[in-house]
Amino acid sequence: MNSEEFRKRGKEMVDYVADYMDSIDGRRVTPAIEPGYLRTLLPTSAPAKGEDWTAIMEDVEKKIMPGVTHWQHPRFHAYFPAGNSYPSILGDLLSGGIGCIGFSWAASPACTELETIVLDWMGKMVGLPQDFLAFSDGSKGGGVIQTSASECVFVSLLAARAHMIRQLKKQHPFVEEGVLLSKLMAYCSKEAHSCAEKAAMMAFVKLRILEPDENYSLRGETLRQAMEEDHAMGLVPFYVETTLGTTSCCSFDNLAEIGPVCDEFGVWLHVDGAYGGNSFICPELRGPMRGIEFASSFNFNPNKFMLTNFDCSVMWVKDRFRLTQALVVDPLYLQHSYSEKSIDYRHWGIPLSRRFRALKLWFVIRSYGVEGLQKYIREHCRLAKRFEAHVRRDPRFEVCAPVHLGLVCFRLRGPNTINQKMLTSINASGKLHMVPASLNDKYVIRFCVCAESATEDDIDLAWEIIEQFASDMLAITQLEQKDNKKMAEAEENKENKANEEEASEDMVQVLDRKNKRSLRYKRSFFVRMVSDPKIYNPKIVKSLPGVGRARRHTTTDYAEDNVPMQSPTINGDLSDGEDSKSRTLCKTTSDISDRISKLMWVLTTTCEKESQTELKRTDVAKPKPWEAGDYVFMCDGPA
Repeated sequence: MNSEEFRKRGKEMVDYVADYMDSIDGRRVTPAIEPGYLRTLLPTSAPAKGEDWTAIMEDVEKKIMPGVTHWQHPRFHAYFPAGNSYPSILGDLLSGGIGCIGFSWAASPACTELETIVLDWMGKMVGLPQDFLAFSDGSKGGGVIQTSASECVFVSLLAARAHMIRQLKKQHPFVEEGVLLSKLMAYCSKEAHSCAEKAAMMAFVKLRILEPDENYSLRGETLRQAMEEDHAMGLVPFYVETTLGTTSCCSFDNLAEIGPVCDEFGVWLHVDGAYGGNSFICPELRGPMRGIEFASSFNFNPNKFMLTNFDCSVMWVKDRFRLTQALVVDPLYLQHSYSEKSIDYRHWGIPLSRRFRALKLWFVIRSYGVEGLQKYIREHCRLAKRFEAHVRRDPRFEVCAPVHLGLVCFRLRGPNTINQKMLTSINASGKLHMVPASLNDKYVIRFCVCAESATEDDIDLAWEIIEQFASDMLAITQLEQKDNKKMAEAEENKENKANEEEASEDMVQVLDRKNKRSLRYKRSFFVRMVSDPKIYNPKIVKSLPGVGRARRHTTTDYAEDNVPMQSPTINGDLSDGEDSKSRTLCKTTSDISDRISKLMWVLTTTCEKESQTELKRTDVAKPKPWEAGDYVFMCDGPA
């Protein structure tokens, strides 16, 4: 592409961007695609020869745009604003065109000096003390543009760590630095950004996360108590990270209380104002800055709330030499003759190479002016209050945190699950986009005013969509509860019926076992009675000790259930003499058999009556009656 084609394609690109911004409200806020969608649309290998620019731009609209989340959409209310404006876009265009790498003053003097000047402008705009400004009399401070707030937090932590190690090394010159490092303790609030925890991990230092108060603000007394406890245990407090405008709910830590505590313990106090810090260009919003004079470093992100494209996070330090001592690496090929008179920003951060980011910030400030930027921030705060009023008018909802700037945290009254379902449904529809947060274990929904040109109509429309989804979700929930109740009742009835059947079956089984035991006992007794050879064998009876010839017969009365029963004559009539012995024995054996049959019939009939009587008493099914043929009765008789 030569300059002539660049002019042509550049104008087309400007038109494309302008058309995109003008018609963005006609697109879905979030894409309706699944992970991996683009892989099937693009070739697996790069083209061997260059392609026509028109074909490339066609693929942008057909293949790239369907997978884009439109952060500049008027109904994008997630996270925080992604700063954007036409002056900032043009500043990035110019920076890309110049293409300088400003790691030192000598590498590109304008890149370095414009950054220093613009950072002093901004420090004055937000009311920073003179100690943080590079060009104030006697100041050792200054400002720098970093990639993000995460980098600002990490860099300040490294500087604080290096400074404390140097101090401890003076007191304990023979102790290894690794041992000293293991004693260091950093602090932050539970509401601090996750980058604080990541910075501590990368710096190999301990981090103690403290509980905020009921307004999600870290207080001085909480910090003091934690430091005193750690100091008593032999640990060394060295760094405190505070937040002005937390990510979850835009709360503000109490600098006025925390600052003196940090000063007393001699620790590095860093203030992260990533989102909220931009609002301090409005004097009426500077209340949370009270105590900033105790800070060692401070940062915020113009790419969030000051209409400047990412990446642009501005950071100030009160003592730039403490910062650079932790990061200086000065090989010969990077040295130059003006090092003593200028700032080399390669010593102020992690990367060596740096883009000309000051250009876009300079363009934005000059294009809007301080008053224009103040108007933009105040309008966002007003629109957030309008949304808050909508929430408070609906008794189904609650506001979960104080509304300070452009963020409102709200939720449906009820369990976390219904809020999670509602937010998932809203985001899946593509009509709105919001994200959740957790406040005191409550699932809350964050609504942030993000679009530069957001209007009351946009806020009202967003609330109408939320109300409609809430109504649908509550109706569905009520139906689900009714269905669940019916299912639970049906399941309970089924379980009760099963329990009753089981109890009935248990009763039948118990009675059946009882009856069987009774029958077995009676049958066993009867078998023993009729099969005892001592009773029914005349030879044995005759030979029993104590049995005389005068004994003629033995009689036993047996009665059960009023059924009279005469026991058989066992010995028969023995007075007839030995001549009639054979006849008598045969007769006796025959009588025994007849009488045994009668006794078996009586016993069976009696047991059946007992069983029927017991079953009628408990209203249960009749068990199977005993059958006399189930057993074999043995009787010793004559040979």
